Amino acid sequence: MIKLKHRSTAFAFALAIACSPLALETAIAKDLLVIDLVSEPSSLDPHRQWNPDSYYVYRNIFDNLITRDNDGNIVPQIATEWRNVSDTEIVFTIRDDVTFHDGEKLTAEDVAFSISRITDPEFGSPQLGQFNKIVSAEATGEYEVTLKTDGAYPVLLAQLVKLSIVPKHVVESVGDDAFNESPVGSGPYMFGEWQRGVSVRLERNEDYWGDKGEFVSAEFRAVPDAATRIANLQAGETDLAVTLDSDMAMQLEGSGTAKALSVLTERVGYMKLNPARAPFDDKRVRQAVAQAIDKEGIVEGILGGYDEPVSQMATPAHFGYVEGVESYPYDPEAARNLIEEAGAIGQTITFATSPTFDQRIVQALAQMINDTGLVAEIELTDMATYLQRVQSAPEDQPYAAFGRWSCACQDVDGVLHSLLHSSSSWSSLRDPKIDELLDSARNTLDEEARLAAYAEVAAYVAEEVPMVPLYQAAIIYGAAQQLEWQPTSNESMFLNRMSWSD
Repeated sequence: MIKLKHRSTAFAFALAIACSPLALETAIAKDLLVIDLVSEPSSLDPHRQWNPDSYYVYRNIFDNLITRDNDGNIVPQIATEWRNVSDTEIVFTIRDDVTFHDGEKLTAEDVAFSISRITDPEFGSPQLGQFNKIVSAEATGEYEVTLKTDGAYPVLLAQLVKLSIVPKHVVESVGDDAFNESPVGSGPYMFGEWQRGVSVRLERNEDYWGDKGEFVSAEFRAVPDAATRIANLQAGETDLAVTLDSDMAMQLEGSGTAKALSVLTERVGYMKLNPARAPFDDKRVRQAVAQAIDKEGIVEGILGGYDEPVSQMATPAHFGYVEGVESYPYDPEAARNLIEEAGAIGQTITFATSPTFDQRIVQALAQMINDTGLVAEIELTDMATYLQRVQSAPEDQPYAAFGRWSCACQDVDGVLHSLLHSSSSWSSLRDPKIDELLDSARNTLDEEARLAAYAEVAAYVAEEVPMVPLYQAAIIYGAAQQLEWQPTSNESMFLNRMSWSD
């Protein structure tokens, strides 16, 4: 029997929204685009959080140093060009025609400040592991920034597509907390209002240097209940909704008012096991969980065939994906035998999750674990609490957690280093051999050497099971029929790449 702890009050937001004036303000008037998220952003400071509901919003407020186009190519944004001086030094030329939303000019000092801020260990960015190879960033001209790394860093540009530029003068003047409450960027949309637990409103930046958004305003609403998100779409009260499942997609296809949009992403669905806590300090128990999980059944029976099973923490979209890696086969009987052999029958494990994730999968995984003789106790919390728990010290992290990871960099370094390296707040693993392999792979430009290191890490994960890779995730959105937008594999939601057609 699955025991369910529900600590989140977020589901109450859906009722509040349905009864509020917001529900009456539809996007039939094309000036307003209404987007239903699962949860409200945990932060609007782009350096203080890294989760989908925050990213969907703040990425429209801020410009990044560089970005990706809809085809996944790295292209200029604030930096117009860059050149490598050596393996450890790169010089960026910065646009000279960009202003922040307060009217102040964006300069190289702001870029250097942003890089220094996110790489400062005391600042404690959850993105630190993606940028900690950077040792310095200096404004070497009014519109030139020189960045230095600790050794060769082959993933630098792929990671920098996520580096948002914040205004030095604002952050230093108001402080980090106040900046999060009222962020100032240079992006195509400006921060308008944040009604905690309900919505965030953005306004179009009429002075934006690049492609302006078609919509005057955008409203991101917190709607944890998926059925409510679907109902809002079908009623025309919402123009775009995130995190739908295959059943919901089928509902939309016959609605006449909305449609489903999907793309196979670089995101990996996985179950994280904590080797720092018994019973998962016993490899037999971790192996049992791996053999208890029917990945094909989850993909076909729950996800509708949109997704693809994987045997490693990588997808074919990543550099570092290893052909031929085999994980433990699905064998529920062998799993039960291992749990009995390890003396773990009847032991309770807390299984952390958030409403952001598909709870059908969580329930199925918990049942498969229960069938081994363990007792999975699902612990459902809001996303901010979930993130805090899974980024704790290993002994304080949950016994198990469901997650879906994307580095938005298309390089496996952005997955494996964050989830397995002992220096990362996300990792519960402490293995010097894995640290050494991951460090060597991110410190050389030799692609063959990198691939060899990642092959060893993939084999380790398959054998030792600090986590169970499950599937390459497809993301499904619901959209109004009139909304024109092409989702991308890196899951960015650029409002100024959307349009409306009657």
